[in-house]
Amino acid sequence: AGPAPMDSGRSPARKSTQRKRTGFVRKEDIELEKELQLKKKAEARAIAIPKSIDIMENISVSDLAKKMNIKPAELIAKLMALGVMATINQKIDAETATILASEYGCEVKIVSLYDETVIEKAADNPDDLWHRPPIVTVMGHVDHGKTKLLDAIRKTDVVSGEYGGITQHIGAYQVETPSGDRITFLDTPGHAAFTKMRARGSQVTDIVILVVSAVEGVMPQTKEAIDHAKAAGVPIIVAINKIDLPESNPDRVKTQLSELGLIPEEWGGTTQFCEISALQKKGIAELLDAILLQAEILELTASFNRMAEAKIIESRIDQGRGIVATIIVEKGTLRIGDSFVAGIFPGKVRAMFDDKGNRIEEATPSTPVEVLGFEGMPNAGDPFEVVEDEKFARAVSDKRQELKKYEEGKNVKKVTLDNLYETISAGEVQELKVIIKGDVQGSVEALKGMLEKLSTREVRLAVIRAAAGAISEDDVMMASASDAIIIGFNVRPSPAAKLLADREKVDIRKYNIIYRAQEDIQKAMEGMLSPELKEQDVGKAEVRNIFRVPKVGIVAGVYMLEGLVHRTSQVRVIRENIEIFQGKISSLKRFKDDVKEVVAGYECGIGIADCNDLKEGDILEIFETVEVARTLGKAQEDGSDKA
Repeated sequence: AGPAPMDSGRSPARKSTQRKRTGFVRKEDIELEKELQLKKKAEARAIAIPKSIDIMENISVSDLAKKMNIKPAELIAKLMALGVMATINQKIDAETATILASEYGCEVKIVSLYDETVIEKAADNPDDLWHRPPIVTVMGHVDHGKTKLLDAIRKTDVVSGEYGGITQHIGAYQVETPSGDRITFLDTPGHAAFTKMRARGSQVTDIVILVVSAVEGVMPQTKEAIDHAKAAGVPIIVAINKIDLPESNPDRVKTQLSELGLIPEEWGGTTQFCEISALQKKGIAELLDAILLQAEILELTASFNRMAEAKIIESRIDQGRGIVATIIVEKGTLRIGDSFVAGIFPGKVRAMFDDKGNRIEEATPSTPVEVLGFEGMPNAGDPFEVVEDEKFARAVSDKRQELKKYEEGKNVKKVTLDNLYETISAGEVQELKVIIKGDVQGSVEALKGMLEKLSTREVRLAVIRAAAGAISEDDVMMASASDAIIIGFNVRPSPAAKLLADREKVDIRKYNIIYRAQEDIQKAMEGMLSPELKEQDVGKAEVRNIFRVPKVGIVAGVYMLEGLVHRTSQVRVIRENIEIFQGKISSLKRFKDDVKEVVAGYECGIGIADCNDLKEGDILEIFETVEVARTLGKAQEDGSDKA
């Protein structure tokens, strides 16, 4: 029993000695091991960071970090070094993401919404290619007779049905010529606000007819139309209209257009010119022949035996029929029952109608048709693609909608010296919030673009919702919650929405002509501008006595030479034609009584706040600061002067 405690007492000492012996490592070995570990980490990291990544136009910092296998904190630190303040969930633009990724030797590929969900299509079989009718877009300045020309061609009356005689929508029509050939016409509005729609019209078109008035000649929108056609690489046929008027001068128009690069054939150029009178239906046959001749030169063909591809020309909500879209078939044959993807929405063709409103079973290339069966409102210009079945259409649509959410993320605003002042003063910017509802998507887009241009440095116009369809209760609730006004273009509120608007005191403005909406909004914004302060001289007085009053200071005994002085006026002290002081009137008395005003020809006592230097003979100029309401044009000038 005795030795046991002794052994137990020695054993810890023995263990500790062993530990000391085994734990002994040289300093050089530790450093070498550290270096090896760091090398391994660097190699592992280099392997972890991909050589290239695919991103959308915008990407959040956390998503970029995930794609690059890097901690978000590290990316945020890099962004701060670049002068961009971003949080983990904030979105950065593709340019910034490219710079960030290049720091790690990673290449960035930017993919668009549709690249990610491209529907693979079979190549055209040369044996299936057949002649198709030309798609013709009518362009030109407002009031030069574009719709009158189409009216003459189709022998129907469209102009009288448009408010104010201005074409508000895109229309597509197909006509048959006396020779039996078909031509599809696209009537785009000539009004300045619809530039986007005109550009969209030239994307699907084969030939552009440029309508120019023989009286007015080349106008700003005529030049715009030429630019759009040239950008789209589309041949132009010039229709000189209104030749029946006594003051018409077609040669002047030819000279003006030849200066813009459209040289007539008879002058040695390549552009066909037709002199017409849409009102008297003169020269229409010659114009149609010119279109068919141009179409022959272009050799327009398309495959008829394949799944249809088309472009959305216009979309709207029709009461009782749901979403209706006008489309032009580009390839293949569209049939009732076909499943399709239009933009980001799926659908199935439930019914089709031609431009005259007749129900049809199928539509071949270059045919404009109205289609029913959309699950969501596509935008004008969106691709319309027929797919194998409904399941595939829904899968593509879901992916596109998911990607659309990513694309809608806002970019991080970079602070530079140029925009530093604007960023600081952004808190003072007043905002006029607007909800736009229209009968068709194109008008809504145009109105939105037009109104957003009215924003100035001081008053910003924010369109918080822009959609086609009637004004609903949801729109009114949104306007009420965000203090917005509702603009209805060719639409009216539903009875329930009207009652709700009255109860919530929401302002609903209804318009038929786009310019009226612009004028009214401009006036509303001018009311919000902070008024300009101007000094207005109201009187003049001469100092004849100086009184020093204890606890009050100097009081001037003055004689009013002209005008008047109010108790609330301000004063400038002039000595030998030099201003020596400016301040507020602290007291105004006649004899010992306080008075509100004194007019010319009377004496009074004026106390001037904080003025300690007055002499007899000084002149007091009495003035008041008045507020002058500023117009938006003036505010924009001021803003540009400051810039």
